[in-house]
Amino acid sequence: MWQHERGTLHYDIMVTLILIFIFFSPRVINFNDKPRPFNQHLTGVLVTSDGAGGLVYQIDVAAVSPGDDAALRAEFLHIIEPISGDISIAKYEPVSDREGKVQGYRVWVKRK
Repeated sequence: MWQHERGTLHYDIMVTLILIFIFFSPRVINFNDKPRPFNQHLTGVLVTSDGAGGLVYQIDVAAVSPGDDAALRAEFLHIIEPISGDISIAKYEPVSDREGKVQGYRVWVKRK
């Protein structure tokens, strides 16, 4: 189907049309090939290092039901154990915004 030699006028026109299609069609045609927006932590858990070889889990307040100390620790274990395995909670502290409203919890853990 392509019988034109390189360097001929027909060849140059066809190559130019192909390049125009490649570079300008994404601006005109929606190919639906955009990446999905990245959500930092889908589960409401953000894991960071504590600087001493351990890990600190920051859990969103929406992932935890309010309750007493034992209920909070049980929920933290329920959330963290599928991520990191068999652990024990060393300590936790609430993370508050400027108005004093609790936004989440920081949980320090130890591996068993």
